[in-house]
Amino acid sequence: MNEARIDKWLWAARIFKTRSMAAAACKKGQISMKGAQLKPSRTVKPGDVIEVRKPPVTYSFKVKQTIEKRVGAKLIPEILENVTPPEQYELLEMSRLSGFIGRARGTGRPTKKDRRSLEEFTTPEYLDDLLFDFDVEDEEGGEDD
Repeated sequence: MNEARIDKWLWAARIFKTRSMAAAACKKGQISMKGAQLKPSRTVKPGDVIEVRKPPVTYSFKVKQTIEKRVGAKLIPEILENVTPPEQYELLEMSRLSGFIGRARGTGRPTKKDRRSLEEFTTPEYLDDLLFDFDVEDEEGGEDD
């Protein structure tokens, strides 16, 4: 077999978990070859370089063998070659780091550190050591006659 549908190949090469996800990525314009977006029915052959955009990274894979049946993960090096430039992986690492450090204040759930600093800020200092140990007595009002 010299050719295979791109959606089947992406699924068989384990780039996408399901074939429908691979087809949806094609329809959204996330799959391209030589700058042109591919439809799910487009065929690929050995030697083609496929670009897969999974934001923020664009992965590049060179087709070594065309298959339409899913194979084990150990056989993937025979099916494709990852030719993604190192800059893309640096971009991925930068976005991972910025996701935790650059969280805008007030967005999302507060972290444990945020919660503790908020509690420390809102609890008055004189309440920390004070024990509430007093009795509330019922005041008996005057008798109504």
